[in-house]
Amino acid sequence: MRKTIIIFFAIIFIAGTAGNGQGEIWDYFGDQNVYGQKAVSDEEFEQALESKKKKKRQDKNIPKGAEFHQSNETKFIKEAGEDLPVLCVPMDIKLSENNVLPTGHYQVAGEKRNGKPYLKLYQAHYLMAEIPAIETQDDFNEKTVQFVNLIENGENQVKIIFGTLDFNAYSIVDIAE
Repeated sequence: MRKTIIIFFAIIFIAGTAGNGQGEIWDYFGDQNVYGQKAVSDEEFEQALESKKKKKRQDKNIPKGAEFHQSNETKFIKEAGEDLPVLCVPMDIKLSENNVLPTGHYQVAGEKRNGKPYLKLYQAHYLMAEIPAIETQDDFNEKTVQFVNLIENGENQVKIIFGTLDFNAYSIVDIAE
């Protein structure tokens, strides 16, 4: 029994080591382009490596000089100015004797024209109202840099507060009856 086990393991060992050289059966299976790859010579491979080593890509968006060390927070604040804040108006607002701003959601933009601030209320890309405002340094204890909100100002009026990096402003408007 012992001899048969030794002979069995010897046959397995010899069969396993006999094919460890060049010219195994799997070396000739298919051709070189089995997986759609093109054969590359050693020279072409070295040229490709050298071409990748020479090119160092630089980010074109990195500013030069002192601005290079900006934090990511500064970048976020600068990009935040592109989005207009949205104001939910739950009641009709009287703009003039014959003009009423209906209930709805409005994007608000602040603008200074001829030194006077205005609040522009948009729906989609349509200007719905342009309200004269009063510029202030007050941030109204808002938690964000860019904000717009409604605050009650008596029974018949509301205060629209607005703030961005450029300026803060408010406007007091009458509620339509």
